[in-house]
Amino acid sequence: MTTTERKIPPMCQHQPPCPPAESADRESARLVAHHPEQGWSLLCNGVLIFEDTGELLPDGRIIDPHRPLGADQVMTAA
Repeated sequence: MTTTERKIPPMCQHQPPCPPAESADRESARLVAHHPEQGWSLLCNGVLIFEDTGELLPDGRIIDPHRPLGADQVMTAA
């Protein structure tokens, strides 16, 4: 049986492997491509990170921006 489908090797081929895109620490994966002029970077686990801290996961899920509040926007108890 023959197939026309290609096997795509995983992007992360180093040791120790980067955290998968589904894990909470996915942003600590190794940087593969960085395009600050376009506002995005590609991580070894296939996650696209945008300068506004939003993310696009390899399966198409979108993670909303999660930039921390600036010092002028932090609320304190009175």
